[in-house]
This record gives sequence, structure tokens and C-alpha cells, in this order.
Amino acid sequence: MANRDLQLNSGMRCAKYMLIIVSFMFALTAILLIMVGTTIQAIFGDFSLFIDGHFSSPPALLIAIGFILIAVATLGAYGAVKESVMVINLYGVCLFLVFILEVSAAIAAFVMQSQVKGMLMRTMHQALAEYDHDPYVAAGVDFMQSGLECCGVNQPEDWKDYYEPNKNSTLDADDVVVPNSCCGSLAEDINDSSQVTCLQTFDYGCFRKMNFIVSQSAMLIATGATTVAFVQLLGVLCAFMLAKTLRRNKSIREARRWQLQQSLGVLISGGKMAPPQNSAVTGYQQLDNSEKAGHEPYTYTPQSPSVN
Repeated sequence: MANRDLQLNSGMRCAKYMLIIVSFMFALTAILLIMVGTTIQAIFGDFSLFIDGHFSSPPALLIAIGFILIAVATLGAYGAVKESVMVINLYGVCLFLVFILEVSAAIAAFVMQSQVKGMLMRTMHQALAEYDHDPYVAAGVDFMQSGLECCGVNQPEDWKDYYEPNKNSTLDADDVVVPNSCCGSLAEDINDSSQVTCLQTFDYGCFRKMNFIVSQSAMLIATGATTVAFVQLLGVLCAFMLAKTLRRNKSIREARRWQLQQSLGVLISGGKMAPPQNSAVTGYQQLDNSEKAGHEPYTYTPQSPSVN
């Protein structure tokens, strides 16, 4: 009996600690998801001029999933410490709901990745066309070109159709005037100190680098959400299995406790002790020793019949 109780308690502790470790791992994963989502959200924010608004939904969903997963992991650890089967089952259900959210984020990211090229071509050409008329657009284009060290969409010659100074008739056919953000190095003009001269322009357009940044960000969201989703699916199965183990072990422990109480003469129904044998409930009352010793034994002596 003692060995069985020891094995039972060992199994309960093993299941409890396993669930605590799994919850801790999910909490670390949630922090990682929040960091990835925040980083991608910041990248999309820097280049928001060239990225449509719906592209910010997958990283925002990834951040929300991270915070939800932290709360769910805390719930799982609480259920393990309290050995509550109901809380652990609730933990498994919540993990499954988070799994659905992560699959949704992965699908949205895969769809988003297929739309990157067309979106960038449209938004970048539109930005070059509005460069001279909108200071906000000009600031965004300059930030992109100086930060990524690129010029134009596909090549620096793209500015010939959009930049206002290129419409000057005195320029040669092969000459292209580009903004200062396209220049790798600048020098002051000898004749006019308020003007600068571009010594060397960037040779490549910005589309290739922008396509790489946005596509890789979408791929990171998709692969990260998919990987964590399948790991959490294993967590859901583990949670339900641990809940089943805890329920079985608690049932076995209660059954053995009931057997022990029965062996000690304790009735389980109502939690009351069995009535003593000399009570009126049993219909039998035993004499005490004092009552037994207070009466002298009677002696029966037969009498012989008289003889007349």
C-alpha cells in the first residue's frame, strides 16, 4: 500500500511539473512573438508611405496573440499548482483558440506575401510622381533612398519622368537630375555655397531592397506563426492528457481514502461516525461491568417432596 501511494504521488508531481514547464515555454514563446510582431510593425511604420494599411494587420495580430498566450500560460501554471482538472481543461481549450488565431495570422501573411510586388510597384511610382507636390511624400522617399542607399524604383533614370528639374530643356538627353537623397556623397558648389553637388549617385533602384524587406517580414510572420501553432497543438494534447492523468490519480487517491475509512469503521455517507453498539439506534444495549458485578448469583436448590 505504501509503495502504491508513493507511485501515485510521484505521478501527480510529474504531471504537475510537466505542465508548469510547458506553460513556462509558452510564456517565452509569447514574448518572442511580441518582439517579432513589434519589430515588423516598426519596419512597416517606417515605410508606411509604400505599404498599404491592411499589411499592418498580421503583425498586430501576432502581438495580440503574444499577450493572450502569456495569460493562457499563467492560467496553465495556476491549474497545475492547484491540481485543478477544470482549470487545466480550460487551459487546453484556450490554447486551441490561440492555435486558431495563429493559423489565421499565418494564412494572412502568406496571402500578403503574394501581393508585395504589385503593391510596391504601384506605391513607389505614385510616390515619385507626387514628390514635388507633397512634402510628406518627399520626406518618405528621401528616407527610403538615403536609408536603403538606392535611387528611383528600378534605377536612377526613373526620376527623369517625375522630377521637376529634369523638364529643363537645357539638359542633355542622357542627363538625369536626382534628389540629394540619391547621392552617396555630396560637395558644396564652387559657384554657389548654398547649393550642393552630387559626386556619386546610388546605382540601384529601391524596389529590389523594399521587396526583400517586406517579403521577408511577411515570411517571418507566416513561418513563425505556423511553427508556434503546431507546437501549441501538441500543448493542447498534452494539457488534456495531463488533465486526464490528474483526474485518474485523484480518483484512485479518493478510492483508497474511502477504503481506509471503511477499514476504520467510518461511514462515508454524510461523514458521520457509525453509532455505538450500546446505543438505542442499534436496539441492543450491553451491560457495563459494574452492573454485572452488582448482583449476586442466584443458587437454585431443588426441594425433595415431603413424605407423609
